[in-house]
Amino acid sequence: MPTVFVNGKQRQYEKGTTFETIVDEFQEAYKGTIALVYFNKKMRELGRRLEKDGVISLITTKDPAGHSAYARTALMMLCKAAREVFGSESNGHIKVEFTLGDAYYCSVLGDVTVDDELVEKLNEGMTRLMERNIQVVKKTYPIDDAILLFRHQGMEDKEKLFRFRNSSTVNVYNMDGYYDYFYGYMLPSTKYVSHFRVQAYREGLLLHLPDIERPTELSEFVEYSKLYDQLMQTTIWGDLVDISTVGDLNEKICEGNISDMVLVQEALQERSIADIAEQIYDRPDVKFVLVAGPSSSGKTTFSHRLSVQLRSFGLHPHLISMDNWFVNRDKTPVDEDGNYNFDVIEAIDLELFNDDMCDLLDGEEIELPTFDFKAGKRTYTGRKMRLDDNDILIIEGIHGLNPRSTQELPDENKFKIYISALTSLNVDEHNRIPSSDTRLLRRMVRDARTRGYSAKETIANWKSVRESEEKYIFPYQQDVDAIFNSVLIYEQAVLKQFAEPLLYSIGKDEPEYYEAKRLLKFLDYFVGVDTASVPANSICREFVGGGCFQI
Repeated sequence: MPTVFVNGKQRQYEKGTTFETIVDEFQEAYKGTIALVYFNKKMRELGRRLEKDGVISLITTKDPAGHSAYARTALMMLCKAAREVFGSESNGHIKVEFTLGDAYYCSVLGDVTVDDELVEKLNEGMTRLMERNIQVVKKTYPIDDAILLFRHQGMEDKEKLFRFRNSSTVNVYNMDGYYDYFYGYMLPSTKYVSHFRVQAYREGLLLHLPDIERPTELSEFVEYSKLYDQLMQTTIWGDLVDISTVGDLNEKICEGNISDMVLVQEALQERSIADIAEQIYDRPDVKFVLVAGPSSSGKTTFSHRLSVQLRSFGLHPHLISMDNWFVNRDKTPVDEDGNYNFDVIEAIDLELFNDDMCDLLDGEEIELPTFDFKAGKRTYTGRKMRLDDNDILIIEGIHGLNPRSTQELPDENKFKIYISALTSLNVDEHNRIPSSDTRLLRRMVRDARTRGYSAKETIANWKSVRESEEKYIFPYQQDVDAIFNSVLIYEQAVLKQFAEPLLYSIGKDEPEYYEAKRLLKFLDYFVGVDTASVPANSICREFVGGGCFQI
């Protein structure tokens, strides 16, 4: 009988016992549902069976991996319920588009009308699946067999995706005769998904799920109208070049149409920047354009390109960074571990920043500071500034959208822009690409190129970066004048060639190995392309290099 250690407790189990059976006795000690395990440092689904001695660590729905497994299983339940509710004659099916808060927005394709009756049937269908406790069975198929299976189910998107896979096999999930593919781990059965709500929203559906902090509660939906509009616009942009999934993108690349597609995508993005510039020009009182967004969202290139557009309207833009108003190191706040915390708003000298901005607004001349990061203090080098009639400041900073940052400035003099990498491209119709994955790959490639950081270091720091974004950036994304989406539909195919060697450098014994392995699997979906077709002013250049803005 294999011997295992679970939470420091030694146990023996019959060979072939499922991890689900093993972890059952430990569930009462956890607030979140145990969703997955690490067995000898390797992540495993609960349906896997014990074959040898080892150490088990528990992963709950309060952990990112467990929370994601809950969401995938819930989405599979929605897709199966929809298949049953829509009926075969309608050719109706669900496409998972993007997230809005804790909810997944889904389009309903085919001859189906979204109304209250449909929503009620979908909720009832998912509830029946949950109550029946249907096993989610994973089976490995030869890739040709998987293609035939999905062709039989009318899933052209998956058939197209697997045509470009290097692997000879693929894992397919079966839920009572409904077969699907999911990029990531799943829960062992439908009983685990006990909290959900389907709601009609705009032209589609919202699947509400618990957030990671409260895994047994459904929070009230917060309206993200501007975010929704921007994400739908990006989806429409994909439709203009006939690309909504990775399989579509790979086909375009293999057909040799990548250059035209890149030019169209860049033109659409430039038009969006021009529209924002026109909004600013139409408000003559605006003197301060505040640009903020999460890490690796492309803020620097966007600010340069916005400056070019503003100049075309006769304005004189000047780029400055709020980081130059950091407090001196001896006044920098520290976290619970005693480390300097540069992410909190108290790391900025708000009083000085507001005084300087108010002086500029009053027509006075100021001397601009420069923060010396090595010395840990502000320095002054005689660089002066005065705002004339056509002058305008573009200010970058993590806290730019926080009202406290510019509390002394009148609202009519400010224009706030939230910029993020809002990925609209899907792996297939049921597997969306998280925006955070796009930004992580961007940051990894840029960190290696400009700062000499390894992929291991970037991955190790990513959790704290994401926590800071949740606290200091995302709460203010809706209260803005404009949202700009910096993602380009082709960029993962470009990032692939830069990111893969960095990820392969992480050894199996490193804690970051399994995240690296996950990202390598993700990049394997894409046919790679070189940078020859990427324009010098592209936001993609901020990360891979070769841009015209000296970033």
